[in-house]
Amino acid sequence: MIKASADKDIEAYPGPVPSFPFGPVTAMTLPFISIRGFMGARKKQRILIVDDAAENIATLAALLKNEHMIIVAKDGAKALEKTLKNRPDIILLDIMMPGMDGYEVCRELKEREETKNIPVIFITSLSEPIDEAKAFNLGAVDYITKPFHPIVVKARVKNHLSLKMKNDMLEELIPLDGLTNIFNRRKFDETLEREWKRASRNNSPLSLILLDIDYFKLYNDNYGHARGDECLKKTAEGLKEVLSRPGDFLGRYGGEEFVIILPDTDLAGAEQTASRIQKMMADLNISHDFSMVSSRVTLSLGISAVPAAGGAGTPVDLIRSADQMLYKSKQNGRNRAHSCLLAAPRT
Repeated sequence: MIKASADKDIEAYPGPVPSFPFGPVTAMTLPFISIRGFMGARKKQRILIVDDAAENIATLAALLKNEHMIIVAKDGAKALEKTLKNRPDIILLDIMMPGMDGYEVCRELKEREETKNIPVIFITSLSEPIDEAKAFNLGAVDYITKPFHPIVVKARVKNHLSLKMKNDMLEELIPLDGLTNIFNRRKFDETLEREWKRASRNNSPLSLILLDIDYFKLYNDNYGHARGDECLKKTAEGLKEVLSRPGDFLGRYGGEEFVIILPDTDLAGAEQTASRIQKMMADLNISHDFSMVSSRVTLSLGISAVPAAGGAGTPVDLIRSADQMLYKSKQNGRNRAHSCLLAAPRT
């Protein structure tokens, strides 16, 4: 038996290889599976156990170590540190711990772009419905009360890990954001590169809009992550309605940020699109009593355009320029848009 330690990761003996969610790998299915996704499915999945009681860590580790790599932490700060270092596939998290409690750990995880999609299961002695509701509002996927039944813990962990593996593989295969069902960041990078080259060949304008939901952290903190997710989905749906041309691109840039590529569109056209976006957001009328600028959810926008993509900078410069305009909108009070032309390089 491996003894649990707060200072060392625990790796168990190799377990069975997970099967693919869509059946056995054959000559027909192999071309559609990315190498990264295929290899990721074969590796043992990592479980981070966070509890200030060594006996609880030991019990959970002994239960799960044969099929998974086990990582442990005895406090919230260590849990965040080990999450960033080891990128676990799932986290089993106690609530009542000295210093940073489990709720705060979960909140921190869900606010970080690199950790927000890691499933969190609370395992705690708190059994009141209000405690459980708070956990789910913070973004937990499950809630197990102590004393727990080992077979129940093992079954729930297995189910959530299976779902995580499927989601990871789908993310490799499908260029869509899992929450909002619009394009993801990887697809944006590919599309911008392609549109930049096309604009260069045709000597045509190209515009980019970065937009950010104002005071979204306060929205999540006060309404809960479930309401926050709904807000993101409604915003994405509204943005899709605004962009009527087939060539326009909408993607989730990260967190509460969205990005829009407008081919064959000059700065004036992009500014008109931004105005329609702000009107759409006002019409959605999503309440936000904790915003510093309005009683409803608002957007800040940064717009950058290049008259002819071959004559000024690079795609990275276009992104940087739009980001600077977004920052300017936030600095000047939010709920507004700022724009600029990407200047031609000096000779």
